[in-house]
Amino acid sequence: MTSTPIRAVVNVDLPGATISRHLYGHFAEHLGRCIYGGFWVGEGSDIPNEGGIRLDVVEALRALGIPNLRWPGGCFADEYHWRDGVGPRDERPRTVNSHWGDVVENNAFGTHEFMQLCEMLDAEPYVSGNVGSGTVQEMSDWVEYLTRGDDSPMARLRRENGRDEPWTVPFWGVGNEPWGCGGNMSAQTFADLARQYATYVRQHSGNSVYRIAAGASDGDYRWTQTLMEALGSVERPGELRGVFQAISFHYYSMTGTWDRKGSATDFTVDEFYRAIAAAAKAERFIEGHSAVMDVYDPEKKIGLVLDEWGTWWDPTPGTNPGFLEQQNTLRDALVASVHFDAFHRHADRLVMANIAQTINVLQAMLLTDTETGALVLTPTYHVFEMNRGHHDARALDVHLLDDAPVRESSAGDVRTLSASASRKDGRALLSLTNAHDADAATVAIQLRGATAGDVRGRILTAAAIDAHNTFATPDAVAVTTFEGFSLDGDVLTVTIPAHSYVTIDLAVDTAD
Repeated sequence: MTSTPIRAVVNVDLPGATISRHLYGHFAEHLGRCIYGGFWVGEGSDIPNEGGIRLDVVEALRALGIPNLRWPGGCFADEYHWRDGVGPRDERPRTVNSHWGDVVENNAFGTHEFMQLCEMLDAEPYVSGNVGSGTVQEMSDWVEYLTRGDDSPMARLRRENGRDEPWTVPFWGVGNEPWGCGGNMSAQTFADLARQYATYVRQHSGNSVYRIAAGASDGDYRWTQTLMEALGSVERPGELRGVFQAISFHYYSMTGTWDRKGSATDFTVDEFYRAIAAAAKAERFIEGHSAVMDVYDPEKKIGLVLDEWGTWWDPTPGTNPGFLEQQNTLRDALVASVHFDAFHRHADRLVMANIAQTINVLQAMLLTDTETGALVLTPTYHVFEMNRGHHDARALDVHLLDDAPVRESSAGDVRTLSASASRKDGRALLSLTNAHDADAATVAIQLRGATAGDVRGRILTAAAIDAHNTFATPDAVAVTTFEGFSLDGDVLTVTIPAHSYVTIDLAVDTAD
């Protein structure tokens, strides 16, 4: 049923912070079939490739405007030693990936292959350095190897391995989850190490590095406070040492326990709402970490990065449990859309986010079939694609004048309407999520400060909340044209079907 319209206001002529395209970043770890069998098939594969990298994967991700790619982990980063992955592939040593499946890593995909992938994707590399089992010298050498242009020792080694010119590497992660798989450290221990390691992540040959210190899990605000104290003091707010430029944190949306996370495809309506509630909790953590950072950095010079996020369900039955393979349903897509609305609202502090992970692992964009080489786009992929217009746009606040609808669940009352908006190049993009499992929702949005026209709509939905794309039915959840809206003067009225994600793109003419 359709309810009485919910009134909202968007002041189109009052744009806020810029929504960095890097909030739509991705994450590729040496985990399961994300790299091997995902990005990388090898030069001898029958699957079309360039230098061993799958061309259909590159094409699909380029359609998203993928802004950055984080690699090599994740937990794998803190047992990865970069020299194992350079030089002739047949001479690279084999190592053990103890975190993910306890499998042998042949290091066929290393630094040069990753940088080639980023160039093919037109994405900026985000390299995660090894603090847990590495050394300061090792990290310093890797930065030099990648980015130095003269005849330094590491630049010469790079040339010996086939690359003359240095690469541009704008983002560098200092460690990963040091409170857990990255070393089981205390906050203070890691803060001291972060200052030390980051000092030696140097700017070579004009390459400007944005250093990201590994941060908290979920709402561990004490961890963020400790890292901020490593940069400055309450007595001298704003006087921050430029050791690192951002702090990360990780948050995964789950409905069960760590040992029993629940099925990716076989779930109840209550579990559906619990997932939406878990997604909404991400905003609370963003606000909490931002509040701590504001004490030390009221001018928001230090960025907040959510470089691992997404749903985490039990692995697909019959797969290696250490490979974290899972299907991706309409539920996952709506979890993503709720996250993005929160990201847009906090674009003044949140500068980057990286979904976990790009292919075949956790909340993936793409799934590939090992036997046939087939590729399928997931519902989450479509949310990323529908939101391309938000990249580097100015955020617009969506003010609800009426209470948002709620649905009761075992997680408490769950808001089922989520919205955000932005403006760029004479157009506005509105994102609207109706997470009610059965009822449509109508929103009447007054567009103040602008003349609107040329309205276009798109929708992502399906017959059921557990609908998902398979190799046999790749378009069970797909984007279609949406016409459930009307524009009367400055009021845009949109009726959003149940369990749907809608974007409205329109021309806006403002006086500014």
